[in-house]
Amino acid sequence: MAFCIITDSASDVPQSVIEKYGLYVMPTPVVINEKEYLDGKNLNADEFYRIQQSGADISTYHISQYMFEEHFRSFAERGDEVLYICFSTGIAGTYNAARLAYQEVREEFPDFQMTIIDSKCASIGYGLVVERLLRMQGNGAPRELLLEAAQFFCEHMVHVITVAELDYLFKGGRLSRTSFLMGNALNIKPIIIVDENGSLKAVGRVKGWKNARNKMLEMVGQQGKCLEKQTVGACYGTDQEAFSYIKEQLRERYHVKDILETQVGCAIGAHTGAGILGIVFLDEEVDEKYMKYLA
Repeated sequence: MAFCIITDSASDVPQSVIEKYGLYVMPTPVVINEKEYLDGKNLNADEFYRIQQSGADISTYHISQYMFEEHFRSFAERGDEVLYICFSTGIAGTYNAARLAYQEVREEFPDFQMTIIDSKCASIGYGLVVERLLRMQGNGAPRELLLEAAQFFCEHMVHVITVAELDYLFKGGRLSRTSFLMGNALNIKPIIIVDENGSLKAVGRVKGWKNARNKMLEMVGQQGKCLEKQTVGACYGTDQEAFSYIKEQLRERYHVKDILETQVGCAIGAHTGAGILGIVFLDEEVDEKYMKYLA
């Protein structure tokens, strides 16, 4: 029996990590012009953003209970135990659907053991949690410590996000019409976090794209703990120049240990547009009992 760590595609785990650890990633459905695709399976990020810029009609929905049952059943049949790090309930209904699916699969396989953790994170926020757990597991960390570490990393993961275009936040109901119109007129960019409930929350606004990037970096310095010992996460949509600046500044200002880089996929990008930038990091020092498995 194996202890398997799995996640869904809204975690935006880099392909290099997926391949290195053989990570099982459940794809999020994306509907484009009434045709369904699966994030990361038959539609990659670059293709998605090209389609989005063309003005296509795009929507997403969380992985359904039936889909989860199909994924979970394969582990149950093998007798594996599963730890699923899940997309935040403050943003999508993924967690509840997964719990219902697990209950159904246990009717068929009563011995099937699974822990589902509501990460209260988004994108590389919980992608970084998954990467850390996989690294710990690869270095011999026991099951109990992995479960404990998963809770710690999720609870202390800070997200700082901005977007270049306000259109998608407005279309998704996350921005009022007045704020949308004034923001566009004045070139205002929002500063967004994921709050303690796992929901997106605007905590500030700045004028101009460059100022938004610098505000994000300033917040990293204010809230990050022992950054020189941390692997931080950084993500982007299509603006590679802005992304390069973010990475350069994280290294120069804070001497971060490493950066887990990724491109935001369809599950998140559908609601933010291509001009998204994000940084994730811990606001608490990592205990030595975890660090010894993260070398």
